[in-house]
Amino acid sequence: MQTIVLTTAAIFGILAIILGAFGAHLFKKFLPEEKLNSFEVGVRYQMYAALALLIVGYNNDFSEAAQQWAFYGIAIGTVLFSFSIYGLSFASHWKVNLRFLGPVTPLGGLLMIIGWVALLVSFY
Repeated sequence: MQTIVLTTAAIFGILAIILGAFGAHLFKKFLPEEKLNSFEVGVRYQMYAALALLIVGYNNDFSEAAQQWAFYGIAIGTVLFSFSIYGLSFASHWKVNLRFLGPVTPLGGLLMIIGWVALLVSFY
């Protein structure tokens, strides 16, 4: 489990840096400021998730159940939250209707909260 958690953390971190750089330099040329701000929120939360997963992966004091709840909540929540925001940010530029992603974003946020709560509970 530790390898999966740490690999996911590294992938989230790598992608957050790449996407953040594209957002700061390339995407601002064609995304409206409102969409770019949303995109940056997705990147920021993805990086928070990467850092949290590093803690989960490196800390051997967590029970297996706490580690799994934290990992799955944060990882799946981040994919749903951040990647739905990325899609919604680009929908008008791509000229596609991605409105179905609207409800996915808060669901991802809820899963991230569950993961963070599992992390908190594991401390006690």
